[in-house]
Amino acid sequence: MANTHDDVVLFHNTMRIHDGHLEDYRRAVDRAVGFVREHGPQLMVEVFIDEERMLGHSFQLHTGSESIRRHMAMSDPYIKDVMEYCEVADFRVYGDVDDDIAALLPEGATVLPRFTGFTRMPVG
Repeated sequence: MANTHDDVVLFHNTMRIHDGHLEDYRRAVDRAVGFVREHGPQLMVEVFIDEERMLGHSFQLHTGSESIRRHMAMSDPYIKDVMEYCEVADFRVYGDVDDDIAALLPEGATVLPRFTGFTRMPVG
């Protein structure tokens, strides 16, 4: 069954992992993802690590600005923990966000407005 989400927002955060901190980064990300799996509003969170380039790629799918607000309010301590071991190399937002959310994005973040599409959500 296909659902359309006119307000879907996809985050892609590329993080440069500090030298010598790959395992610390992994542990911090694992704790953060475990927390949002249980408590967060995201529809999806996926993290990929390019060990050769020491880059982490985090993708989050939200249902709009209210979901992002809830995520930011509850996840701040976990985000700070992850950021001890990396820095944001690139942050892209695919979809429309409210002005207050845009103001909280990392410096240099790119926001691309949604054109069209759909999201399939598993049933059951």
